[in-house]
Amino acid sequence: MSLVREPVLTTVAIDELRPTQITVGMREVAAKRKHWRETAAKKGAKFLGKHMIPVILGPKHRHYVIDHHHLARALHDEGVKDLAVTVVANLSKLDADAFWTVMDNRNWMHPFDAEGRRRHYQDIPKSVTRLVDDPFRSLAGELRRAGGFAKDTTPFSEFLWADFLRRRVKRKLVEGDFARAVEKALQLAKSTDADYLPGWCGPAPEE
Repeated sequence: MSLVREPVLTTVAIDELRPTQITVGMREVAAKRKHWRETAAKKGAKFLGKHMIPVILGPKHRHYVIDHHHLARALHDEGVKDLAVTVVANLSKLDADAFWTVMDNRNWMHPFDAEGRRRHYQDIPKSVTRLVDDPFRSLAGELRRAGGFAKDTTPFSEFLWADFLRRRVKRKLVEGDFARAVEKALQLAKSTDADYLPGWCGPAPEE
C-alpha cells in the first residue's frame, strides 16, 4: 500500500467517482442541494475549493470516495460536472479482492444496505447516482444537528446512530412524520441504551 505523504490534488468527473458505501440519506442530499443553490452564484468556486473529496486510488486507477458521499451526490444532481479530490492512499496495484479487504480493514468502506444488513462489496454502487436512500441516515443527521449527539471522528459514526434508531423507531414514522421521528430520536439519544455510540452526550452520572 502506498500512503500519500503530501496531498495529491486532481479534478475528477463526478460520474467517474466510485462510492464505498451503499446508502445515503436523501433528506441530507436535498439539504446540501439547497445550500449549494443558495451559495453557488457568489461563493460556488470558494465552496468547492474548501470541500475536496478524499479518495483512495483503486484498481484501474479509479477514484473511490471515502467521505462526502452526500455532497458528491448533491452537486451531481445540481449539474456540477467535476470535483477536486485529494488522494489519501494509492492501492491501484491491488486486485479487486485485495483492494476491498484493505478498504474494509482500514474502515474505508461501509457495505450496509438500507435495512442495516452487511452486503458483499460487489453490491456497492458503481456511481454516486445509484446510491440508495436510507431514511434512518437522514434521521441520524438531523439528530446530530439538533444536539442529540456530538460530531465524532469515528468512521461512519452517523451510520452507527442510524442503525441504533432503525431498531427503535418505526420506518413509517420517519417517512410520514419526520419531525415527530426527530423528537423520539432525541429522547432515545439521551438514554443509556445509546451510551456505547460515538458522540453520545446523555445525562451526566450522579456523583
